[in-house]
Amino acid sequence: MSRHTTFRYRLDPTTEQHTTLARHAGAARFAFNQCLHLVKTALTQRETDPEQPVPWTGFSLINAFNAWKKTEAAGRVFAVDTAGVARVRVTGLVWRDQVCQQVFEEAAVDCGRALANWSDSRNGRRQGRRVGFPRFKSKRRATSGFRLRNKPARNGRPSIRIGDGDTPRSVTPPGLGVLRVWEDTRRLRRMLAKGRAKVLYATVTERGGRWWVSVATEVADLHPAHQHRPRDPRDEHGWVGVDRGLSAFVVAATAEGGEVARITAPKPLAAGLSRQRRLSKALSRTQKGSRHRDRAAARLARHHRKTADIRRHFLHEVTGMLVQTHDRLVVEDLHVAGMLRNPRLARAIGDAGWAEFARILRYKQQWRAGTVIAADRWFPSSNLCSRCGTVNTGLRLADRVFACVCGLQLDRDVNAAVNLARWPTIHQSVSRSPDLPAGGRVTNARRREGADRHRSGVGVTGPVDAGTDTHPLAV
Repeated sequence: MSRHTTFRYRLDPTTEQHTTLARHAGAARFAFNQCLHLVKTALTQRETDPEQPVPWTGFSLINAFNAWKKTEAAGRVFAVDTAGVARVRVTGLVWRDQVCQQVFEEAAVDCGRALANWSDSRNGRRQGRRVGFPRFKSKRRATSGFRLRNKPARNGRPSIRIGDGDTPRSVTPPGLGVLRVWEDTRRLRRMLAKGRAKVLYATVTERGGRWWVSVATEVADLHPAHQHRPRDPRDEHGWVGVDRGLSAFVVAATAEGGEVARITAPKPLAAGLSRQRRLSKALSRTQKGSRHRDRAAARLARHHRKTADIRRHFLHEVTGMLVQTHDRLVVEDLHVAGMLRNPRLARAIGDAGWAEFARILRYKQQWRAGTVIAADRWFPSSNLCSRCGTVNTGLRLADRVFACVCGLQLDRDVNAAVNLARWPTIHQSVSRSPDLPAGGRVTNARRREGADRHRSGVGVTGPVDAGTDTHPLAV
């Protein structure tokens, strides 16, 4: 068994490398837009000619772009001979040799995936919110980047290398040379040397004036010493309820009523809201297309990046602490997208990052062979008395103490966490049915061999989540 994870490093490029990275990011954007243009042109021609083929998949878009980049439409020059006669010489994309060809291929694959998502969403094969038709990417996007595959060379040497040569803190993607990074790469280098990891691809992105590289890998499962011990399926004890809130980000409690954790979020958006408003006003006062506007936009982007980094670091710390100390967790199945429609609480809910917390908690618990259960969305965990089971329909959001007619007076969040911890015991069907109304959804880490081996399962590692010692990589 193996798992997918991503090692993220901040790049430290030179001036020349910064130009090269920007050129590759621009080439990826250009290829995506051109592939989308080819699709729209073919769809328009198909209205008059039903036999007109439309490149739709990633493979067909790669072939269509490779054929287009050598045509007259991609580039041409006029050569005048000594007699004054002008001749057209087809050159195609004259700069296509200045970037790695994988950038074009991966951009075409992204365009094909976007078209497939739109088609599946339109036909009802994709769950969630409706996905619109792909749009052209702008140069003014907040985030730009490109992706490169770890395609082995003829001599068997991988094209993406970590700590190549005498520079341990470096990443070497194809066509870019040695790129220095700020973080230590020792953990990934050791895993690669022992055969416990395999690099799949690397994604280079730029946000807020900083370049990052995310190395997606397939690594061995955590050593059994770092995993939770298997439990008897008939064992109904050991569940810990995790209640998410705004005043206290996480309150965890056992079914017996003992509070095991209470964590308060840093709320980075609320802390930096005054500065964000000042930077936004400064940006709106500048003239479009001026250098002052670019500088003001860069300052605002750096502020947003810092806010997101603080929130991400906090979520990794909290989830890492929970999965290391508890093997059975119960969380609420919150409809976060619907809760964000509340105009009074939308900013606070978005600042908390509830959906990202649940996503990180699930895949980290899977790594440690634990279990995460999502309780029914309509389960009244906050309104239900944990002693007598009476539902208090008059409980308001401002009431922080739960009071029941049976005489129980308990902290509101602790009462909700206790009810969540008792959810698997009360609803016996929770371990058998994936249907939410029938009793909730189960995410069990003890998956079968080969499960969860796809790109959507790739997560982001925390500081110590990837550590294994002697567990070999399954082939």
